Amino acid sequence: MAQLITLDEAEKLDVDEVHDLYRTYINKSQVRLMTSFGFGQELIDHAEGAYVHTRDGRKILDFTGGVGVLNHGHNHPRIVAARKRFQEQLRMEVHKTYFSPYLAALGHNLAAVMPGDLNRSFLPNSGAEAVEGAVKLAYKYHGGRRKRILRADISFHGKLLGSGGLTGSTQNHFDFPTIPGIGTFAYDDLDSVRRALAEARDANGRSDVYALLIEPFSASTMRWCSEEFLRGLRELCTAEDIVLIFDEIYTGWGKTGSMFHFTRYEGLVPDVVTTSKSFGGGKSSISAFVAREPVFSKVYDNMTDAMMQSTSTTYYGFGEETATAIEAVSVAVEDDYPARARAIEDVLRPGLERIQKTYPDLIAEVRGSGALFGVFLSGGPKVLDLVGKLPAGGLAKDPLIRTKIITAAVIDTLYRKHDVYSYYTLNGRSPLVVSPPLVAGPDEVERFLDALDATLSEGMNRLLARFMKERVSSLW
Repeated sequence: MAQLITLDEAEKLDVDEVHDLYRTYINKSQVRLMTSFGFGQELIDHAEGAYVHTRDGRKILDFTGGVGVLNHGHNHPRIVAARKRFQEQLRMEVHKTYFSPYLAALGHNLAAVMPGDLNRSFLPNSGAEAVEGAVKLAYKYHGGRRKRILRADISFHGKLLGSGGLTGSTQNHFDFPTIPGIGTFAYDDLDSVRRALAEARDANGRSDVYALLIEPFSASTMRWCSEEFLRGLRELCTAEDIVLIFDEIYTGWGKTGSMFHFTRYEGLVPDVVTTSKSFGGGKSSISAFVAREPVFSKVYDNMTDAMMQSTSTTYYGFGEETATAIEAVSVAVEDDYPARARAIEDVLRPGLERIQKTYPDLIAEVRGSGALFGVFLSGGPKVLDLVGKLPAGGLAKDPLIRTKIITAAVIDTLYRKHDVYSYYTLNGRSPLVVSPPLVAGPDEVERFLDALDATLSEGMNRLLARFMKERVSSLW
């Protein structure tokens, strides 16, 4: 057996040693791709609030929001204290034959935050598991008699076989097997939903759809459903007894200016809501689906099926994760994270719109809500159109490679010259995502805006020339 690397030794590895270990034991192409696009060149020493600190002493303003995970910022003191308390008291993690006070309390708190009778929870680890649990619930609700599920043409619900099939994404360039009966409708288009429902009927004219899955706010495209559309879905699903599932994995816990994006519409209650990411406070891998009482009870609230979804699952409702989520939810409620997101938007939206007017040839569109915005970049020389034809593995198949290179060039300069960290989405039109943690203040927002303005002032050709020379050229 090879000699094991100890924790002390792992913490002393330099970046080249980490790259070598990734190449040998993780994925060598991941190293090549990330470093070629400007990332992965440093190691982080520590992180706090809206900042990460590199080992070489740089203090980086993190406006990625941890891709939805960091509403609370890095290492929120209350959340760190809750985890430390759990550990110091030697609390129990594993056995499901003992009832957990943390799981019980978290179930109560989720019901308290959710509207209506959304009050039954299942708590696995990842967003994809929450989605698949919700779909499984919906399928069994109809006793397996209905065979179809509808999802939007733009969507991201995960990367497992089931959730991956429910994802409508340009990222999915390989067809894995998935669950049967998936149908598609146009996002925010009620007539399209009606047509999909009309086509999904059995020989007796009854609906064959057991569930409809939708993101009220699509974080991968920066589009959101109108109130009319969401209420229309509720009416259609009620009339057809279809389980309506809202995916709020990214947008929950205040990100777009309401506790969940759909909760801004009074009286609108889906049958199931999925959540993850900031639900764990940036320190815990935990997710949930929360179902309406009559839906959940019909499926699992009997002696035969009581253990089908939850109790026998090893990592369901793990102790420290549920304790962490209790504190994360309390912080989001007590510190009014929706109001924090709206305060960020009060500075961010006019700033981005001002920059768009300054550089109309470089910014095609600015779109978003609360503390989640997309900057849709354009411009650059036509020679970029040839990039997708060059032999660079999977990149040659990516129809958005031109847009991604433009956006990556801006992100690289923000990071290298201005110590500001941002990212772009892999789906939709790949905008530059502006997603500050909700602990960020107006000074941090203004710093980001100043850095973006200074970056774009260099001109896209100059940004691209430097980026292509220093980063992307190594791919070919």
